[in-house]
Amino acid sequence: MKLRHRAMRAEDIRECVDIVANHPVIGPRYGSTIEFLPEAWLRLLQSEAHFTTVIHADDGPRSPICFFGVTAAVRDDFICEMKTPPHFWIGPELTRRIVAGESPVLTDKRLREANSGDGLNMVGWEGCAGPGYETHSELHHYMMAVFIQVHQGYLWKEVIGNHCESVDRLSFFLKTGAALWDSLAGGYTSKMRGDPSEIVSKPHIVGITRELERTREGDWGGSWAGALFDYHPPILGFNRSEQRLLSNALSGATDEHLAVKLETSFPVVKKMWVSIYHRVEDCLPALMPDLLEPGIPSGGRGKEKRRSLLAYLREHPEELRPFSRKHSLQAAAGGR
Repeated sequence: MKLRHRAMRAEDIRECVDIVANHPVIGPRYGSTIEFLPEAWLRLLQSEAHFTTVIHADDGPRSPICFFGVTAAVRDDFICEMKTPPHFWIGPELTRRIVAGESPVLTDKRLREANSGDGLNMVGWEGCAGPGYETHSELHHYMMAVFIQVHQGYLWKEVIGNHCESVDRLSFFLKTGAALWDSLAGGYTSKMRGDPSEIVSKPHIVGITRELERTREGDWGGSWAGALFDYHPPILGFNRSEQRLLSNALSGATDEHLAVKLETSFPVVKKMWVSIYHRVEDCLPALMPDLLEPGIPSGGRGKEKRRSLLAYLREHPEELRPFSRKHSLQAAAGGR
């Protein structure tokens, strides 16, 4: 089976909501709130603080969605509410608050500031497989790899997954490094209090913090979450337009396609590349190939620069994440 993924689009929302509504466990958690889920997700997609993935099982233009995932960066006070009894189902509560104009999702400005300062909280809204794909092992492994790819490069301080719909899912999370929130102890634990089926039948929190992950083997070698918390501040400082250009270039878009994506002209795209290369040469001169190197023909020097830069960005996703230069400097001065 050939799998492919992309970010959720507005036209995907109805199909994804139908998957949730028809799920025998997740659907009933929403009750009547399910009718507001399309509006809530549409509003979420307008924010930089959303992280979405849609996975298809083939290359067909109308192939059904076999899995989708939605996470969001939220305020500290919402995390505190989640951990304080009485607990609530995350998805329905986020739906209700966003539609009511009480969204706990970070604003674009606050996202940039927190990602450059004290860090971000990730909350899993929903992650749901389509009918017939619930136990597909290849899809499961692919989904985990995509999750890391989408969320890597951010300064996460706490990661809370979406509510488990089964004992198997809860066991998997605990085996791969996550922990259960224990309200009585006021902290995360790897031990389950009570019957697992009883735990998943009620609102529960499965997550991990940056501090907890750091205490495990090595710096970031304790679990799959280590890849999420292995953060390095950006060096190149691209602006938002440059980040958008480079993100699209990573998928193989030509300059002509980039002009369409950015809704600008071909000459403007060329000028943006020149500006990008100048900054890279100033900040990371070793990254740019020597233009006088005899092995690089004159007509291929631009392609070689692009190849080298894009290869670097694939290894350093933080360069393409929202950031605030002001807060980055303040955090550095504070010795984060």
